[in-house]
Amino acid sequence: MTNESLLTASLVLDHLVAGGAREFFFAPGSRSAPFAYTAAGRDGTDLRAHVRLDERSAAFHALGAARATGTPSAVITTSGTAVGNLLPAVLEADHAEVPLVLLTADRPPELRGTGANQTTRQPGVFGDHVRAAVDVVVPRGLTGAALGADVAEALAPALSALRGDDGVPPGPVHINVALREPLQPALDDLPVSSAGAGRTDTGRADTGRADTGRTGTDGNGAAGSAAGPGWVPSPLDPVHAVDLGPGEAAELAAAAGCLPQHRTVILAGDGAGPAAAEMATALGLPLLAEPSSGARGGETAVGPYRLLLDSATGRSIERVLLIGRPTLSRPVGRLLARTDLRTAAWQPAPVAWYEDGRRQETVLRSLGEVLDFTGRGAPEWLAAWRGLGAQAQRGVDDELDHLIRTAPGFLPGPAVAREVWRACGRDGAALVAGSSNPIRDLDLSAEPGSEGAGNVRVIANRGLAGIDGTVATAAGVSLATEACVRVLLGDLTFLHDAGSLLHLKGEGIPDAQLVVLDDRGGGIFATLEHGELAEEPRWAGTVERFFGTEPEADIAGLCRAYGVPVVEVADLPGLREALSRPIRGTSVVVVAARREGLRDLHARITRRVDALGTGSAG
Repeated sequence: MTNESLLTASLVLDHLVAGGAREFFFAPGSRSAPFAYTAAGRDGTDLRAHVRLDERSAAFHALGAARATGTPSAVITTSGTAVGNLLPAVLEADHAEVPLVLLTADRPPELRGTGANQTTRQPGVFGDHVRAAVDVVVPRGLTGAALGADVAEALAPALSALRGDDGVPPGPVHINVALREPLQPALDDLPVSSAGAGRTDTGRADTGRADTGRTGTDGNGAAGSAAGPGWVPSPLDPVHAVDLGPGEAAELAAAAGCLPQHRTVILAGDGAGPAAAEMATALGLPLLAEPSSGARGGETAVGPYRLLLDSATGRSIERVLLIGRPTLSRPVGRLLARTDLRTAAWQPAPVAWYEDGRRQETVLRSLGEVLDFTGRGAPEWLAAWRGLGAQAQRGVDDELDHLIRTAPGFLPGPAVAREVWRACGRDGAALVAGSSNPIRDLDLSAEPGSEGAGNVRVIANRGLAGIDGTVATAAGVSLATEACVRVLLGDLTFLHDAGSLLHLKGEGIPDAQLVVLDDRGGGIFATLEHGELAEEPRWAGTVERFFGTEPEADIAGLCRAYGVPVVEVADLPGLREALSRPIRGTSVVVVAARREGLRDLHARITRRVDALGTGSAG
């Protein structure tokens, strides 16, 4: 490798790998070719390269990989509109504090502003949605140590942000690299690393497609320094908001018996992490945990807690400790807005998802402050929540089972979520939940005490809760960790990202089972105020057109067109049989559902649980 652009690309990748990045997702393009040739030469050694057809999908693949591992992952694009396609993933990574690297190739400065093909104003294109943005422009003729020093200096702010220096919350960084022609190695250049280094997995027999992406490159790669004996997948360790520091678990146990008693609950929002469950257990406090909190399987977790907040027990709460980010329900929002109780948020470090002074919770930085606030729970306080939660869970299950028996031919969303949760508890698959109804269905019907619940790891894009990129996010989770993934999503969410089903020949195939709740449109709107308007004839057409948005698509046929195995189910035995199959390669389960009656189902569940909550608190 002798030319400037290949040398620059190699140096940039060296720095990113040294900073912890391992998964690199490429979209095809000419200006970014130096990164492709360089990565190909070291694929399967100190990094792993994946190729995806479009930039938006590739970005969400990288987002999923970074969110699942807690380490940086990168998406690499050519110049021009390719860069703009990264924005949805950038916004999600910003608010979800995911370390996503946006590595964009650009024209050199002498071509910028001249009307040159595929050239636009890329530096600063993501505004304040990135933690740092750098424009790497190497002066002509720079070589050797001088080139290395120049690149290192240019990259420093982005690498510092990835490390979280100066207390900056994790998040996306933009590295824009100007590259001059030639963009490819000379014909007589040799790749530094031989084909197939570190790749041993030869295929997925049951998908009908060889997983040749895990056997390496075609040997035409170039430059880059090889390192390590072969690829080792990253552990599945999702990004979460709070970790107990060294000795803090012991401090919790020692302090518990000496604290005053308060009617405190711990509210674990998205990404709270296992620390929330450990604290609730140690202090004997009820745990109200969203599915993607990472704490739902805690010993003191309460099932359909959002239905209990207006009960006598819920109204008797004195204090709420928030860990992570609450995003799912209005009852939780009303709880945190109450002026008759005290609220606090445990944030050992600053977070990116709100501005200081914009929320009413008192921010607590140290564990000592947290313990002073929470106190411990009286045995009868926790018992009251556990008993009420168990009764509410039975009430939810009874209503779902009754509907399944009396209205055959389709399955209600919460029942599908319940079965998916239980399946993940049994087989250990990670669970990626789509936004809209699926994550809320899990919140309602995923029983904390069910078999294996403590081992279910839920990942969801709750930074901005968009439906875009869900399929790609799940694929990134699987590819980075080599874990089996089960995805729960609605038909519109699936169709929005159906392009991410496309597997290019020679690329790795994620082990992912997509469970698509096909209710022919936007079911969530039926549960909101729009659903009430839809019952009025003068508004029904408008609501259906603009919110129901029924697609004219054959989901099963679409899957077959992409070469993805698919099965259609409409009853509980069929769903359970599909969920019992080993997850190998990518497959889809299409579940027949309906939007009609969804509003009534939720109303019946609410009425049934309300009838349980009239007693006094413990």
